[in-house]
Amino acid sequence: MIEFKKISEFPKGTLYNQLIDAYSFNSNCKKCWDSMWKEYDEFFYSNLASIADLYGFVTVVDGVPVGHISWDPRNRPEYVSIGHNCILTRYKGNGYGKVQLQEAINRIKKYDIKKIFVTTNEMLLPAQKNYESVGFVRVRNRANHETPFSGDYIDYEIILKED
Repeated sequence: MIEFKKISEFPKGTLYNQLIDAYSFNSNCKKCWDSMWKEYDEFFYSNLASIADLYGFVTVVDGVPVGHISWDPRNRPEYVSIGHNCILTRYKGNGYGKVQLQEAINRIKKYDIKKIFVTTNEMLLPAQKNYESVGFVRVRNRANHETPFSGDYIDYEIILKED
């Protein structure tokens, strides 16, 4: 059974540890993004009621937290940007990522948002397929000079409401 729970229901460090696990397939990820992941976890757990529980959730399968997703609402109603979106390694390939992403889209739609943006990179082929499977369209590729091991950035959007 899949449930979506508030981030506040889990201990500090949950988001950070999920990101470490989800990206464990390439040790360069942790080397490059570790401090950013720690800051993200710290920020969300320092702002549980006002940010974390409103703009993200943890996906739970049979009582086990298997992933999470969050989004940045600061540019609404024009758009929101999906931030981190991950599923633990041993749970990948079971459709949980798609269900998690669709739940996030459904929650975002309630705020009368026009578009959702998300960025991934060439290395993350499953993420690309996941975004495309729920209706995101690739709008551009951008050079990635910060972490060249992961390939160029790929920007996607989904239009929820026409102008």
